[in-house]
Parts: sequence; C-alpha cells; structure tokens
Amino acid sequence: MIRRTSILSALNNALARSRVVVLVGLRQSGKTTLARELIEEDSVNYFDLEDPASLARLDEPMTALRPLKGLIVIDEIQRRPDLFPVLRVLSDRKGTPARFLILGSASGNLMRQTSESLAGRMERIVIGGFSMAELGSESEQKLWLRGGLPLSFLAESDLNSIAWRKNFIQTLLERDFPQWGVRVAATALQRFWTMVAHYHGQIWNSAEPARALGLSESTIRRYLDLLTDAFMIRQLQPYHANLKKRQVKSPKIFVRDSGLLHQLLGIDSMNSLYSHPKVGASWEGFVIEQILMMASHEEVFFWATHQGAEIDLILRRGDALYGVECKRADTPRLTPSIRIALDDLKLKHVFVIYPGIQRFPLASQVEAVPLQALSKGVSLLDEF
Repeated sequence: MIRRTSILSALNNALARSRVVVLVGLRQSGKTTLARELIEEDSVNYFDLEDPASLARLDEPMTALRPLKGLIVIDEIQRRPDLFPVLRVLSDRKGTPARFLILGSASGNLMRQTSESLAGRMERIVIGGFSMAELGSESEQKLWLRGGLPLSFLAESDLNSIAWRKNFIQTLLERDFPQWGVRVAATALQRFWTMVAHYHGQIWNSAEPARALGLSESTIRRYLDLLTDAFMIRQLQPYHANLKKRQVKSPKIFVRDSGLLHQLLGIDSMNSLYSHPKVGASWEGFVIEQILMMASHEEVFFWATHQGAEIDLILRRGDALYGVECKRADTPRLTPSIRIALDDLKLKHVFVIYPGIQRFPLASQVEAVPLQALSKGVSLLDEF
C-alpha cells in the first residue's frame, strides 16, 4: 500500500482546527481510502452515499447525525445537497461534539453549496492522483504514461491500465455526470473532451471547437466548465501585469491527469508517447501538476504576451512571484522569454524544470532543476 502521508497530515491538521473539512478531487483518486485510514468502514460514523444502507440511515438526517460524536465521514456528498443545512446546524453546537469530513468528486455546485451553507465553518483540501513525491523518482515514466489515478497506476500491465482508464471515462460520462444533474449526452461530452485533449497546453479559444462540433460558444464554455468542476481539466488563468504590452487574457487548458490525456489521444506506450506530436505538451502538463501538488503557493497563473514572451507557470507566495519553465531538453538554456519575464514581472526566481539529473544555475535568479528533484517532497519555494 502506498502511504499518502502528506495528505493525511494535511487532513489531520485541518480536522484539528475546523469543524467541517471538505476533501474534493477526481473520481477514484483515493479520497475514500484516505478517509478509511481515519475511521473504520463499518463505523456508525461512516456514511457512503452510494450505499443504499447509508442513504436509508439518512432519510431523517438530523435524527441520524445528532447523537454521533467524534469524526463523522460522509462520502459522495454531492448526491445529497440537502444535507448541507443540517451540517451547518450540527457544526454550530456548543462544544462541537462532532467534526465532519465530507468527500466529493465534483467541485462546482459542491463548493457553492458548502460556501453558502458552511461559510466560516469549513476548510477545503483538494486531492489529485499519486505524485512523484509519494512514489519516488523511479516511478517517473510509469506515472507520466499511466497518470496518477491509483487503479490506473497500479494495474498489472499497460493493457490493464488502458482498459481501466477507458472504463473510467465511460463511467464518468454515462453514470456520474447524469447523477450530478448534468443533462448532456455522453457522446457529445466525449467528443468535446477528446478535442480538448488536442488543445492540451494551448491557449483556449472557444470559437474553434464550437465550429468543429457545430455548437454555440456558450455551450462549449459550459462543457469546459463541467469538466473543470469534475477535476478533469485545469483552466490555468493568465497573469496580468501593469504593462504597455498586449498580454494574453484567455486561459491555458490542460487535461489534469496525464494517463487520461494519453487515453483520449490514443497513446498506449512510451514509444507511442515519444513519437506523438503532443509529447512536449504532455510533459509540460505532467510537470505542472507535480508542482501544484506541493501546496506552498497561494495563487498560480501563466503569463504570455502577443509579442511572444511567455512563462509556463507563475507561483505567487505573499508579495513574491516565481516563474517555472518546463523544458523537455537535455541542456536547458536561458531564453529571451525568461529574461523578459524577469524584467517585466519582477520575478524573484525562475526554475527551469528539465528531465536531466544535475541542478545548476543558468543566470542570476535562474536555475535548471531536474524533474526528479520533485520526488523529494520539498516545494521549490521552500528554499526562499
């Protein structure tokens, strides 16, 4: 079993200071497994809302939940949004006899409901799939190819991993989305998601997929938001500096899990990945997700100008901005874009992540950092 100690530590710390903790993330990313490390599955304090027995116990939620003490876990909370007002009342009791850990696989409506009902009472933790910090540097290629979803990564063979990911996509589109109230045909969403995979790592423009699919731009934006709320897509927002240069104002799009990206692109092996036109974009997205799993930053962006200068990732911590460039090259070098970003954005430091083994300076405030350094579980920003 792969121990996810950093996430467990974050969960325990959050539960110690907050009456309600919301753990959200991709389907099958390990939320339930983590919760079961904190409470026994057969405990009366554990409710799985995909289990008819748990649903029956919650027919009268106040009657079922009020007598319970200690940690109470409610899994797949998005299936019962009517529970949020009940949780507000119970979490406000004098002495807080119970704390609540609620798990969900969709962020949009779930977070709106929790923000409205549990404002000032809750803390949110987002979980992704396995990371290099959890698996070690020797897992790099396998993790990149299969992605971090536990059952995909741990499959006995690449063929089994591919079969699992294919079923994952079908289940999400055909079962989960309808259960979450999404009224869009699964085939339409799969066509759109596949098209998004071909835009992976690019600036988003709704007009092109709208023309290709024969849909309105507003419908395309709704589809994009649906997949973003389900943690399948990351919309990396642009950073705007107070400059005279024209800056890009549209988000950059990534399929968050590299294994799902490769499934949508028809990539089934490392050989086919290396020869695919999207190999560079795939590697960039993989690196970005590994960095963002280390929560030592407050906000994240990318930056680009219409004159061609860009930085793949900007991390903000306090008043300081840090840049990250992803270069799949044996010998990374200082580029004009990095020089421009240092001057225009006043970056404190720039990290150029590359697939080598040596860490070395490229210039003042700029250094090349091997990807395997991220397996040590230490954020790039912790040195500053």
